[in-house]
Amino acid sequence: MSLSSSPALPPSAALDRPAHRWKVLAVGVAANAAFSAAAAGLPATAVFMRADYRLDNGQLGLALGLLGLGVALFELPWGMLADRWGDRPVLLAGLGATAAALAWMSGYAAPAAGAAPGLGLLALGLVLVGMLGGSVNGASGRAVMAWFDEGERGLAMSIRQTAVPLGGGLGALLLPWLAARAGFGAVFGALALMSAAAALLTACWLREPAQSAAAPAQAGAAPGPLRDARVWRAAAAIGLLCCPQFAVLSFATVFLHDFSGAGIGAMTGVMVAVQLGAMAARVASGRWTDRRGNRRAYLRFCVWLSFLLFAALGAAAWAAGAATPDADGATLLLAILVAAAGICASAWHGVAYTELATLAGAARAGTALGMANSCVYAGLFLTPAAMPHLVAATSWPLAWALAGLCMLAALPLLPRPLARP
Repeated sequence: MSLSSSPALPPSAALDRPAHRWKVLAVGVAANAAFSAAAAGLPATAVFMRADYRLDNGQLGLALGLLGLGVALFELPWGMLADRWGDRPVLLAGLGATAAALAWMSGYAAPAAGAAPGLGLLALGLVLVGMLGGSVNGASGRAVMAWFDEGERGLAMSIRQTAVPLGGGLGALLLPWLAARAGFGAVFGALALMSAAAALLTACWLREPAQSAAAPAQAGAAPGPLRDARVWRAAAAIGLLCCPQFAVLSFATVFLHDFSGAGIGAMTGVMVAVQLGAMAARVASGRWTDRRGNRRAYLRFCVWLSFLLFAALGAAAWAAGAATPDADGATLLLAILVAAAGICASAWHGVAYTELATLAGAARAGTALGMANSCVYAGLFLTPAAMPHLVAATSWPLAWALAGLCMLAALPLLPRPLARP
């Protein structure tokens, strides 16, 4: 049963709900942006991390993936806790602990005075940040599902999902500059301040809606998401669809630097373009699918378009490596294709998460979103770890082509479009 069929609200709650729901959405955006600045922003420092921590490409890929491993291990428990305890305590505990972990990394796991901490210390910090920061997705998504009705959830969830490229874009713009000028102590310190600010906003604005007390009774009659094969298939599809996006976010800068000789300005420009383009695409996608009621068909369209763009990127990289074209022209073409593929591989997020939460029911959305993000962040761990070995064993062109095939692999798992009356 949807929340829209709950008992009528008291007059004061009914008057407060339309205005306050946007504050709740702002909390969700702030929480996800703060964590995304670390999860999606740190890969933009890959070249500096490789140099400052004295890593090879394999160690770099492992380090960048460990934050995702931490989220994958604890995302589902966080989502189940959000369904049981509510969104506010989970977000406050998770964001506060994440800020503390990042502050510890700033003081003890950052290179200083020419000495680089061991890979083990860096790995421990990143896993810990992932474990604690995994609280933000399920709790904030559940809050959005509780405060917004069906006809506007796609837009609301897509706005919330813009926090991922918003935070990633902010991280891509700020963190490489901080890493080059002030070192990784400043990088982790800035991320700690972002998480602390999001926790403060949560304390001020987030609360349960008045009708949420009825939700557990309504949800009790239906099987939980953990026993629903449709939810598992959709969650697995979301995880697969994120792998090509993570390939772009984690190694686009390395690809552009090593393969085409791009400078820091070009690399930063591409990563910021990917994040800002993804923000715009997610909001437009949510609004468009809310109006047309075609979330499932839209997801399939994104899969096919992303496949074509990654195939074009692979072909362009092969042509650039096989011939000797004008260096500036080749670099520009590859940068455009990387940005386009990254944007398209990110545009579907809000629509997919809305469809998943709708399948599970709003009262169980925290668990369902936790299932999806466990799959997503397992991909965030495996993709950066596998990418250097794949490139070393084959080539960059084949690696990008395989990223496109990964998109197609998710098609059988996506919910089929509903027949229109």
